[in-house]
Amino acid sequence: MQARDFLDVDVLDPETLGALLDRAAWLKARRYRGTELAGRTWALVFEKPSLRTRSTLEVAVYELGGHPLYLDQKGIGLGVRESVRDVARNLERWVAGIAARVHDHATVRALADHARVPVVNALSDRAHPLQAVADLLTLREAFMDLKGLTVAWVGDGNNVLASFAKAAAMMGVRVVAAIPEGYDPPEPLPIEIVRDPEAAVRGADAVYTDVWVSMGQEAEAERRRSDFAGFTVTPALFERAKPTAAFLHCLPAHYGEEVVEAVVDHPRSRVFDQAENRLHAAKAVLLWLAEGA
Repeated sequence: MQARDFLDVDVLDPETLGALLDRAAWLKARRYRGTELAGRTWALVFEKPSLRTRSTLEVAVYELGGHPLYLDQKGIGLGVRESVRDVARNLERWVAGIAARVHDHATVRALADHARVPVVNALSDRAHPLQAVADLLTLREAFMDLKGLTVAWVGDGNNVLASFAKAAAMMGVRVVAAIPEGYDPPEPLPIEIVRDPEAAVRGADAVYTDVWVSMGQEAEAERRRSDFAGFTVTPALFERAKPTAAFLHCLPAHYGEEVVEAVVDHPRSRVFDQAENRLHAAKAVLLWLAEGA
């Protein structure tokens, strides 16, 4: 029997997502440490380096009583030295679950297809579901009720936007995305796309941005910086949102490109709350998977 996986938020329904947010909030309020994963090892397979994803997953597994086993690309050669299928079929014999941060979504999909243990997408080119759960938890802390909020996205139609938009729609959050021509999401999303950042931000409850050049896109850096000119979140742009608006960024930030430091350091910035909430989101998801395994 195939285990329950978490490859994107679309494996959830609104009731389950709401329950995950409730649990994450409960875990955070208590800085919960438990024994639910006692005696269990989770493999953390990382093709791409990370600060937040690796740290929060390692701490989450440890604080739930389990053991995190970090495996980087140099060590295992995922899909190079050994096929993704065979890595999955080996790991399933040793570990209780796999979290994978990969370049290509097909890689994490293949791990899930071939492993008989839960698989978590810790980031792929198509999705970043743990970030989306942390984002909604952060917004709920800021505004209490998610339903009816409007979030302005400014920047690339990327994996972070994809997972956030799907999760936001389930919770009744409207997303208006200012995206340059040529950078729209590769799949239809429940969002309104505009080309003018000011139009997206005007009257929004929160403003969200992400880097213009992600890992693996370095060859496109100069072209992207040119194409995204005018899409920097500055204090002047942020002021177009509501006076109570929050600022979000999943980090790392490239200051002077998608955002300036003054906005990240703004009193209404929730950037580092988002980073903290990655831990509690990870715990909530790991517990949900453990219960469904």
